[in-house]
Formats: sequence, structure tokens, C-alpha cells
Amino acid sequence: MALKVFGMVLSVLCAGGTLYAEEGKRVFETYCWGCHHQTAVAFGPSFEQIASKRNAEEIRGMIVDPASVSKAFGYERNAMPAFKLSEEELRSITDYILSYKPKEVK
Repeated sequence: MALKVFGMVLSVLCAGGTLYAEEGKRVFETYCWGCHHQTAVAFGPSFEQIASKRNAEEIRGMIVDPASVSKAFGYERNAMPAFKLSEEELRSITDYILSYKPKEVK
């Protein structure tokens, strides 16, 4: 019985993860794709590069207030526009970007 309940909970969690992944991909295709790609450098850094250097809070900050965050990071200029995303969209795109964090080689 406990194994059955565990299986159901795991299924719900996996489905939720899939929904966030799909929403993150949609947000990427809507707002980010023109300047960023998942693993290749475009106009801006790839998600792989971003995820290897930044945490979720820094990524969220760069999306909603790139001018201030760029200044805090010591960048001389910023080309990224600010985006007004819903909390769900912001969480989804942040998780999507972080999903490209390179796995540590042991």
C-alpha cells in the first residue's frame, strides 16, 4: 500500500515537473529565443553558460531588472530588456534555464 501511494505521489511530482518544463520552453520561445539559445552562444550567453554561473535569484533579477543587476555584477553596459512575467512564467523560465546547468564530472 505504501509503495502504491509513493508511486502516485511520484507520478504527480513528475507531471508537475513536465508542466514546468513545457511552460519554461514556451516562455523561452516567446521572450528569450531571439537572443539566447540553450547550449550555443547567440547574441547573449547560452542557458548553459548562465546556469553554470548564476543561481535562481540572480537569474530572476536579470529577467525583471537587468539594468540594476548588470550594474551590481559590475558590467559596464546591459543590452537585455526587462520583462514583466507572471510569477508562474518567471519560475518556469528560471527552472528551464537552470535545467541546462552542466553536470559535474567526477
